[in-house]
Amino acid sequence: MPKTVLSGFAHNFLGNAPSWYKQVIILFLIANPLIVWTLGPAVAGWVLVGEFIFTLAMALKCYPLLPGGLLAIEALLVGMTTADAVYHEVLVNFPVILLLMFMVAGIYFMKELLLVTFTQILVGVRSKSALSLLFCAAAALLSAFLDALTVTAVIISVAVGFYSVYHKVASGKGYQHADHNANSDEQVIELHREDLDKFRAFLRSLLMHGAIGTALGGVATMVGEPQNLLIAKVVGWDFASFFLHMAPVSLPVLVAGLTTCWLLEKLRWFGYGARLPKPVRRVLEEFADNERVKRTKADQAALWVQALAALILVIGLAFHLAEVGLIGLLVIILITSFTGVTDEHQIGKAFQESLPFTSLLVVFFAIVAVIHEQHLFKPIIDFVLSLPKDQQPGMFFIANGLLSMISDNVFVATVYISEIKQALDAGSIDYAHFQELAIAINTGTNLPSVATPNGQAAFLFLLTSAIAPLVRLSYGRMVIMAFPYTIVMGTVGLLSVIYLV
Repeated sequence: MPKTVLSGFAHNFLGNAPSWYKQVIILFLIANPLIVWTLGPAVAGWVLVGEFIFTLAMALKCYPLLPGGLLAIEALLVGMTTADAVYHEVLVNFPVILLLMFMVAGIYFMKELLLVTFTQILVGVRSKSALSLLFCAAAALLSAFLDALTVTAVIISVAVGFYSVYHKVASGKGYQHADHNANSDEQVIELHREDLDKFRAFLRSLLMHGAIGTALGGVATMVGEPQNLLIAKVVGWDFASFFLHMAPVSLPVLVAGLTTCWLLEKLRWFGYGARLPKPVRRVLEEFADNERVKRTKADQAALWVQALAALILVIGLAFHLAEVGLIGLLVIILITSFTGVTDEHQIGKAFQESLPFTSLLVVFFAIVAVIHEQHLFKPIIDFVLSLPKDQQPGMFFIANGLLSMISDNVFVATVYISEIKQALDAGSIDYAHFQELAIAINTGTNLPSVATPNGQAAFLFLLTSAIAPLVRLSYGRMVIMAFPYTIVMGTVGLLSVIYLV
C-alpha cells in the first residue's frame, strides 16, 4: 500500500497497469511537448501516432481510452490540433457513434434468441466439421446484419454456460449447483480430467471459428464493423450498394474462409479438430433439455418478440429506412417494451459494452484531427497515388492490412479513408477510382487484422473475456490458431482486390 500521498498518486495512475507501462506513458507525455518545440509539430505528430498505436497494441495492459486520451488531450494543449477540428471529425462521423451507442445496445436485448440459436447448433449437430462450419457461417451471417462484438459476446456466453455445466459435473456436483468455482480444477475427479481437457480444446476451436466468422461476415455490410459505416458515409453508399461493392472481395473470401474452417477440422492442424467427448455431450444434452422444459410462456413470448425485432432490423437496414443507429434505438424500444424490461438499471447494462469503445472512437478522431492538421499521411498517399492506377488498390490493401495487424482496424480505416477523401476533393482522383480505393481500405482493415487480437475489437473481447482462461486460450494460442485464416483470407482478399475490383 502507498505510504505517502505522492506514492498514492503513482499507485493510482492507470490503476493496475504494470509499472513499466506507466513509466512509458509518462515518458511519452514529457517528451511530446519537447519534440513539438524543438523538432516541430509534424515530427511530433508522427511520434504521437506511434505512441497511440503502442497503446492500442498494449490494450491488455491498460484499456487504450486512458493513455490514448491523455496523449490526445496533450496534443490539443500543445497546439498540434484544435478542439474545433476534433469536433468536426466527430460531427462528420456521428452516424458511427450512433451505431455503437444504440445498435450494440439493441442487439444486447436479443441475446436470449441468439443464445437459444447457438445452443441448438451445439447440441444438435454431432459432426465436429459440420458443427464448426455452422458456427462459423452463423457468426458470419449474424455479423453481417448485427454487430461482430455482440455476436462474439453471445458465443462466449454459450461457451461459458456449457463449460460451467460440465465443470460442475466433473467436480462431482449437479449442474444446478449454484456455488461453484469453474476457474479451479482442484475438485475435478481424476476420471473426468481427460474429458475436461478435450472439452477445452473443443471449445477453443469453436470460439476461434466463431470469431473468424464475425470477420468474414463483418466485412460484407456497412453495419458489420464500426469502420464500415464510417467508410460508407464518406463514400456515399447505402446498405445495398455497400454490399454490392464489397461482394467481389467479401464473397470469395467467405467461401475461402468456410473451406479453411472445414479443412482445419478434417486435418486437425493448428490446434483444431478436437471432438466433443461422449460423456460431455450427454451432460450438455440433458442440461439443454432441462432448460427447454423450464422455459415459461412468458419466456417463449419474449423470444418471439426478439425474432420479430430481428426481422424489422434486417428490413430496416436492407432498405435504409433510417440511420443505422436510430434503427438500433428502435430495436431497444420494441424489445424492452414487449418483454417487460422497464427498470433503468436493466436497460443501462446494455450500454456497458458499447460506450467505452464509443469513447475510444472519439479519441481516435482526435488523433485523426492531428494527422489532418499536420498533413502526416499526405506523402504516403501521394506516393501510392503516383503508382500505376491498377496497382493502387492492392497497395492500399497491403498497407491497411499490415497496420491493422498491430493496431486497431477502426483507427487505420479512419485515417486512410479520410486521406483519400481529401485526394478526391483536391481532384487528384476521380469518384470511380475513389470507390475502388475505399473497397481496398475496407477489406484491408477487416481481413488481415484477424492475425492478432489487437486488430479487431471482437478478438480482443474474446481474449479478455471470462472464457479465455477457462479454456486456456492465450494471446499466443490465438495468434497460432488465426494464422491459417490470416494467410487464406489475406491472400484471397488481395487477389480479389487486384483482379476483381
